[in-house]
Amino acid sequence: MTRPLLLGSAALLMVACTRVVGGTAVPGFGMGARGVQGVNVDEILLDQSRMRAITGGGDNLTIIPSMDGTRPVDIDALADTTPRPCRFIYAETATFGPDVEEFHKTTFQDPPKGGLISEGAAAYRDIATAQRAFGALVATVGDCAVSEAGQMYVGDWGADADSLHMQPGGCGRDYRVLSVALLEVTFCGFPQSVSDIVMSNIAANIPR
Repeated sequence: MTRPLLLGSAALLMVACTRVVGGTAVPGFGMGARGVQGVNVDEILLDQSRMRAITGGGDNLTIIPSMDGTRPVDIDALADTTPRPCRFIYAETATFGPDVEEFHKTTFQDPPKGGLISEGAAAYRDIATAQRAFGALVATVGDCAVSEAGQMYVGDWGADADSLHMQPGGCGRDYRVLSVALLEVTFCGFPQSVSDIVMSNIAANIPR
């Protein structure tokens, strides 16, 4: 029987990597992305067959229906009880910032492997706005990392001019800013190499 993987003692790590049902959605997004500066967030994300091939999950890798959305979601019950520098873990509005024009995020599960992986993309009105959103996220992660809760929520992390990686425990988050888009891959139960391949393939879909 297929069932969601947010169970047992691993729940905190799983939630830290992915979006769960419920929360407050930000209004104002349409049913489908029209594209911003040539970047369509619906089209640059990988389809299920490609994700199955990259992860090796085959038919076991399925989209969680309630976790395929076009609006950033804040899990208020968790964000409000998390140290302020780290609330972005549960608040996508804090992760991607206030200037998102279009958004899409999809979460997949592989129950036999105990794996979760998500791919997301936010598009902004111009490159400068996307860069500001990425810079704000890096600063936020840095603030969380030096807090008392940093090891739990961020773990080992690093950033350069256009990419960010953090790995608390057995889960991880990767971000990359490219053109007008901020890309995200989160994962639990998969190796870092899988996240790297997913991110590279999404980035390759962005028009140059």
